[in-house]
Amino acid sequence: MDSASPAPWRRATVVAALMLAAFTFNTTENLPVGLLPLMADDLRVSLAAVGALVTGYGLTVAVGSLPLAHTTRSVPRRYLMTGLLAVLAVASWLSALTAVSYGLLLAARVATALAQALFWAVMGPVAVGLFPPRRRGRIIGLLSVGGSLATVAGVPAGTWLGGHSGWRVPFAVLGALAVVALVAVAVLLPTSRPQESHSAYGAAPDRRRFLVVLATTALSVTGAFTGFTYITAFLDEVSGFGRDAVSAVLLAFGAAGLAGVTVAGPLLDRCPRATLAVPVAGQAAALLGLYAGGSSQVATVVLLMLLGASVGPVFMATQSQVLLVAPGRTETALAANSAAFNVGVAAGALLGGALLPSAGTRGAFLAGGLLTVGALVVLARPNPQDPPQKSRDSVSVEH
Repeated sequence: MDSASPAPWRRATVVAALMLAAFTFNTTENLPVGLLPLMADDLRVSLAAVGALVTGYGLTVAVGSLPLAHTTRSVPRRYLMTGLLAVLAVASWLSALTAVSYGLLLAARVATALAQALFWAVMGPVAVGLFPPRRRGRIIGLLSVGGSLATVAGVPAGTWLGGHSGWRVPFAVLGALAVVALVAVAVLLPTSRPQESHSAYGAAPDRRRFLVVLATTALSVTGAFTGFTYITAFLDEVSGFGRDAVSAVLLAFGAAGLAGVTVAGPLLDRCPRATLAVPVAGQAAALLGLYAGGSSQVATVVLLMLLGASVGPVFMATQSQVLLVAPGRTETALAANSAAFNVGVAAGALLGGALLPSAGTRGAFLAGGLLTVGALVVLARPNPQDPPQKSRDSVSVEH
């Protein structure tokens, strides 16, 4: 099979498999949040110890992304992706064993997190490399839909299944989904050296623009999670929602996020900068709006949906921008962006927690909004050396 031009059905199947893998990784990362009490009781540990399985996961991704991407930059992507999905499957099934201890579960989580760190760095170039450069944004959009479905469907479904069948069953199911993706990738993804693909390097390398994108990722994600980490308390204390209503409000947030990446994905190629600036502005407006008007339940739901529709497209658009302006190999640049994202998640949660005693949950949303405004300022600063946008876009299409 010609690695440069695989049959259309093969390309489509590989993209679908990568979407499934993104869904499985993201669900695995966040599933313990919905199963906290069940896991704590069964493993005889505290809720904080189970929560550390999520926090530690994100920190492992942040720390492991760049070194792993650099170390494996010459490994054929077919073999690398197959190996990463095998780690996901084995670690998921290990988590599901009835005899598993907390220590063994933690080890399985670390292994999965390291696999995910590398998966997010190479997934985009692998998928984009199967298609003409002009379809780069559209493919990144599809992959983002797969990841977003984890929030809307994966974690809620896993929580429901765990509540009815025990917390280990969802992990076993995730292992089976990983095998499905593994088989498709192992059979259908072409075997070629990574550097042979047009997606291996930035289409229009620009170190300054790359640093701007990294700063935008770090500031916007820190801003989002400074407030959103404490959304349940906000909905209770500020908006007055009862416990039964919180799940419905968060489902609306997740559905808006899925809609946001679905709508923005096809626009990434035509409006690369606008598809980043607009959702960052939307996130800032939502966070500041929740600070100012969160006492109104109607306004809270609307603003949370705006926040959901903005957060997902922000990261999707930064990934697409990195593929364009990466000053070197794209998988290393994407790993740096993924690390910035995960550092932002941890920093936002810590900052919000530090503000709670003095400023309350409303203050956390104000701080998050101001950080996001900072991201918008960084993004909007002009570069005198930038060629006209039309020229940049034509380079990205014709490269």
